[in-house]
Amino acid sequence: MIQSTSQDSSDWWRESVVYQIYVPAFADFDGDGMGDLRGVADRLGHVAELGADAVWLTPFYRSPWADGGYDVSDHRDVDPRHGTLEDFRDLLDRAHSLGLKVIVDVVPNHCSSEHPWFAEALASPPGSPARDRFVFRDGRGPQGTEPPSDWQSKFGGPAWTRVPDGQWYMHIFAAEQPDLNWENPEVAAEFESVLRFWLDLGVDGFRIDVAHGMRKDLAPPLRDTRGADSAPLNAPPEGHDHPFWDRDEVHEIHRAWRRILDEYDPPRIAVAEAGVSESRLPLYTRPDECHQAFNFPYLRCPWDAAAFRRVIDASLAGARSVGALPTWVLSNHDVVRHAGRYALPEGTDTVAWLMADGREPVADEELGRRRARAAALLTLALPGSAYVYQGEELGLPEVADLPREALRDPMWERTGNTRKGRDGCRVPLPWKRSGPSYGFGPGGSWLPQPEGWGEYSVEAQTGDPDSFLELYRTALKLRRSFTGDESFSWLPSREGELAFRKGALECRVNFSDVPLPLPPSAAVPLPIGGEREEGTLPPDTAVWLDARPR
Repeated sequence: MIQSTSQDSSDWWRESVVYQIYVPAFADFDGDGMGDLRGVADRLGHVAELGADAVWLTPFYRSPWADGGYDVSDHRDVDPRHGTLEDFRDLLDRAHSLGLKVIVDVVPNHCSSEHPWFAEALASPPGSPARDRFVFRDGRGPQGTEPPSDWQSKFGGPAWTRVPDGQWYMHIFAAEQPDLNWENPEVAAEFESVLRFWLDLGVDGFRIDVAHGMRKDLAPPLRDTRGADSAPLNAPPEGHDHPFWDRDEVHEIHRAWRRILDEYDPPRIAVAEAGVSESRLPLYTRPDECHQAFNFPYLRCPWDAAAFRRVIDASLAGARSVGALPTWVLSNHDVVRHAGRYALPEGTDTVAWLMADGREPVADEELGRRRARAAALLTLALPGSAYVYQGEELGLPEVADLPREALRDPMWERTGNTRKGRDGCRVPLPWKRSGPSYGFGPGGSWLPQPEGWGEYSVEAQTGDPDSFLELYRTALKLRRSFTGDESFSWLPSREGELAFRKGALECRVNFSDVPLPLPPSAAVPLPIGGEREEGTLPPDTAVWLDARPR
């Protein structure tokens, strides 16, 4: 049996590698074309062999699937398309037997419009207790026909939808995702119960969706945002005094949840998905709040040495100011895969690029692959926790040319067919060179896989020393031998180069377009890939060296 060697200590998460599983696209056991929990359990050996410490599972709860499962209709059950509660218990047992922790998504900002609470709200009159669990307001204008405010949905269009009796309800995301009213104590009590339900089953922690959005300034009159909400998904709002992003009051929720997590032995962890400014992000990881927060400034960093250095410095300083360590993430289920982003000229509008099916501009795929390999070594060498999105260990590119009729992201319809959305990074994984859905399952796949997808598969890359997969396996194994020393220091470097040490692990990255000689050093090069030329670091590559005394 292949077994991960994740730390058993209560602070295992500080330098962990967490593998994100987007459940619909990971593995399909029953052959219906949709990923499921039995498929995840069946493929967990891959994650353990990779060298991860934990998996993060995106929502698998009951849902009409208006937004890929992030519209939850029952927070305590598994959607039939993904399996059963018993399947989840089996997955949990399988993960723990492999030494993997299990982090699950919790979605507290909103629920599904098919949630029993919302059905009750629609059947109840304005001002009723059932409506007070949500954000219902009268409209503006003589007949209340205008939305209560100018607030805009992240998926396009107004953040308000009118119901037959004339009132409007708020939804930061799709209309099928009504926002919950966190000023209502029933909402807080419900989610504390939901947390305990999954904790009692044995999960090791939670990733908190939209952790910066639960509390709103709902005092009349509702304040206008004056266009401040036009930023991309997960981009920080301007400032922090926004009517529904990053309110100070949201930290009351995180502190209450931390108290629950600390009741368990060993304590469980919380990871905040907080798309806030760099200066505000540390507030979410204070000692009595979440253990970690996603590092979106790092994810959004362009391929530029100075930009990365600035973000790394700010991330380390901010996290250490509250006794935490940063997280480092290159891709996730909401953004263009980094092998695709790094293949494009700097400043490319990826929304327009996707709408052009990836043809304008044409991606330099080989450049994207080189940079993605270098970025992996940079990321895995930094002190803190690294999040690996499924498929990045295979070097998967963005699938930019998905046909319009195949798109499932609600952004496509809500923006009037002007944004293709996030489906290009959610195409099901290839496990085998050939066969139905390249090994994803015994049938097809819910999103079409490109021709030749099998050449990225686990089967195709296993044993190939120059492959992405073997790079990640080797790097994660070597990384583990350097954990325990959280010290960090920059080394002298040339223009276009980053050089630093994390403990005794030295990392050098060449962002320039010319080869750079490696300086004389007592450090010993580590065997992590084959991009290195003797004594020279080629453009868009990285090297690890071992600086431990001999």
